[in-house]
Amino acid sequence: MKKYTYIIIIAIASIITSCGNDTKQSVADNSPVIKVNVNKVSESNNSPFLSVSGKIQSVNSAELSTRMMGFVDKVTVNVGDKVNKGQLLVSINNTDLQAKSAQANAGITEATAAFNNAQKDYNRFKNLFADNSASQKELDDMTARYEMAKARLESAKQMKNEVNAQYAYTNIMAPFSGMITAVAADEGDMANPGQPLVSMESPGNFEVIAMVPETEISQIKNGSQVDVIVKSINESIEGKVSEVSSSAKNTGGQYLVKVALNKTDAEILSGMFVSVQFPVERKASTEMVLIPKEAVVTNGQLSGVYTVSQNNTALLRWLRLGRTFGNQVEVLSGLSADETYIVSADGKLYNGVKISIQ
Repeated sequence: MKKYTYIIIIAIASIITSCGNDTKQSVADNSPVIKVNVNKVSESNNSPFLSVSGKIQSVNSAELSTRMMGFVDKVTVNVGDKVNKGQLLVSINNTDLQAKSAQANAGITEATAAFNNAQKDYNRFKNLFADNSASQKELDDMTARYEMAKARLESAKQMKNEVNAQYAYTNIMAPFSGMITAVAADEGDMANPGQPLVSMESPGNFEVIAMVPETEISQIKNGSQVDVIVKSINESIEGKVSEVSSSAKNTGGQYLVKVALNKTDAEILSGMFVSVQFPVERKASTEMVLIPKEAVVTNGQLSGVYTVSQNNTALLRWLRLGRTFGNQVEVLSGLSADETYIVSADGKLYNGVKISIQ
């Protein structure tokens, strides 16, 4: 009896296992096949341009601060406000300056009175000396007294000018017409010398700051026409190289290049990242493996590309990428010449998915 029971159990287990295998096989067989477009890796030893990353900034921008220490009385602007040249932006408490101004005014009044009196005495003794009624020493003494009074009056006026100049640092004015981009002060805050209070820029006139490696900087010429690709809005803008740095002392081996952008209707803003394409003549001694950027798959810090396996399935291969040349990127390792990679697909690709090459 036990023998027959054992045989029945084995038969049932075999049936269940067979059904499970059939189910898995059925799922595998019914998995969708994704249509893909492929390219074969090609090598190039000459590219018509060099592409480097950069950032847009306004040509006319300023961070406004004060040379005075004091509490902020009023902030008259907010981020995004349009302001005119000379408009008041921030005012700082100037009570102590008002006291100094009063002292300077009093000093001017006193010095003026002393000067007028010394001038009268000087003129009188000069006439007496002409009539031989005063000695040369008396005239010299009056002349010295007159000159000292004149100097004290000038000193008092310059002290007043100094106070007036300090008043300018308690009232932060717009140096040009533009837009407020940052406000770093609130009413009641303590303003310190050199501390940025308001940032502003003049919109509509932009330039690009790009860093060029030392191996390429000799190819960049002032006045060269370049193309600037604004990544966030997918726009291409023409520009001209306006400045080429001759030193990389403070930029880590990268040379700063400024590009003046042409007027455009594209909605660009300061801080947008761009790709600057410089026309250069390349004389590379080794061939480069280039693939289109649209074929590159990114996952965090990793970059790869889907290739075609021998079983006609997608296989993700990680790469080490180099420089960018327009819409192509250099492959330093991970992909060899004459290998096939997937450029585009009609569905979502993943490792092992069946593919059909169009």
